[in-house]
Amino acid sequence: MKKKLFQNIFLIKKKFSKNKYYFYLKTPKITLIIPKLGDKYLVVSQYRIPIRKRIYEFPGGIVDQGDTPEKSSLKELLEETGYKSLKKPTKLLTLYPDAGRLDCEYICYFTDNITKIDTPEKGILIHFFNKRKIIKLIKNKKFSHSCHVAAFYTFLNELN
Repeated sequence: MKKKLFQNIFLIKKKFSKNKYYFYLKTPKITLIIPKLGDKYLVVSQYRIPIRKRIYEFPGGIVDQGDTPEKSSLKELLEETGYKSLKKPTKLLTLYPDAGRLDCEYICYFTDNITKIDTPEKGILIHFFNKRKIIKLIKNKKFSHSCHVAAFYTFLNELN
């Protein structure tokens, strides 16, 4: 069974043994990008309805139909922050945020050559934080999106 819940979001019911069913959500791919300017990272903050609070994270969003994850990451960077990457982003990793409940993939990128060309999306605040500040926000559960945290630590690990 496949029940449409919203545009590109479906509830899937699969039989996996006699009289037993498994339910999961089929959702679009998501992309995020870690933008760096000098020794600071461009971070956004916005209110997240499911957890009822404003959190910090990197720019990102749904990979639009017909777009590549890379193109979507650059588009989200510009839409959310008003900043444009002046070079091709580097792919860091692909994650499954909850393989037991979602079929969603997060494709994560990095860029270190950005310039401001527009204003941020309404409702989104932009910030420039150094590595230490982001780690402190993570420890204080203020930068708490698991895929964004994993991408950040993967990026830091690849620097060494």
